[in-house]
Amino acid sequence: MLLLALETSCDETSAAVVRDGKVLANVVSSQIKLHAEYGGVVPELAAREHLKNLPPVVHAALSEAAVLPAQLDAVAATQGPGLGIALLIGFKAAQSVAFALNKPFIGINHHEAHLYSPWISGVPSIADFSSFQPNVSLIVSGGHTLLVLVASELKHRVLGGTIDDAAGECFDKTGKLMGLAYPAGPVIDRLAEQGNPKAYDFPRPLLHEANDDFSFSGLKTSVRYFIRDQPELLNDPRKIRDLCASVQAAIIEVLDNKALRAAKREGVRCLTASGGVTCNRALRSELERASKQHGFALHLAEKKLCTDNAAMIGMLAERKLLAHAPLSPWDEEIRPGWALA
Repeated sequence: MLLLALETSCDETSAAVVRDGKVLANVVSSQIKLHAEYGGVVPELAAREHLKNLPPVVHAALSEAAVLPAQLDAVAATQGPGLGIALLIGFKAAQSVAFALNKPFIGINHHEAHLYSPWISGVPSIADFSSFQPNVSLIVSGGHTLLVLVASELKHRVLGGTIDDAAGECFDKTGKLMGLAYPAGPVIDRLAEQGNPKAYDFPRPLLHEANDDFSFSGLKTSVRYFIRDQPELLNDPRKIRDLCASVQAAIIEVLDNKALRAAKREGVRCLTASGGVTCNRALRSELERASKQHGFALHLAEKKLCTDNAAMIGMLAERKLLAHAPLSPWDEEIRPGWALA
């Protein structure tokens, strides 16, 4: 099967070509510099950039894969969740391509695609689903934090999720309070490496609650008041590094402990993690340490596949089509609030 996939759920424009579990091309155009001026993603600007970037990105992906449109067997695109005005660009473009070529089309849940990105690795990227194990999957990004039990391929159950601020949102908002550039997550990751994670004691929200949900708004508020009461701290580079390390430690402890606890309770021996925050070096290191300590297999999405990309959309679409999943009708619309079931 030869498949073209598009992803425009937020501020990355991506096109990928997938064939038989192998990523022939995965082209991503990021808008980070554009939105940095505003301290966050501006939906209208994101949509304009998608309109401008999508044709050359698709052309680059097809050229890299040495594929002509007429050779495609199917087309897929992210249907949701995401920014509606951004989703619309890629989804309708993909529908149009499929209609013009008279090829099958399928809309993909962005979060479900993340569940399978840890099984894609190597150069060129190949999906090794032969090594698939039942797992508890942690999806952690700017807009969402989810724990999902994946019992088998294409069969999953959401255990818990974000009830207010997601982990990535907490990184960015606390970073903004410190005066760090957007997106603050990577900056905090870098500064925390030279800081003391025990310098300041911040709350670990819901850490000891008997559920799998996440809440980081209280941590953000705690940091806000901490900085309000000690504004001079922001003039000391060492203390800023300590503050970054302390905030990061609080977030990671919640993510790590909740994921391990869920895996033990559900009786699986494998953990996976994906989503943009999974690029964080301390999180990856702590998940590796804890998994080894407790005897869990661990599969982390490669960093290039943690952020939004069309390769994971194409890989999941291919698996669904091979499993004879229903195709998306031609009048299907985007689903910006599409929650993972």
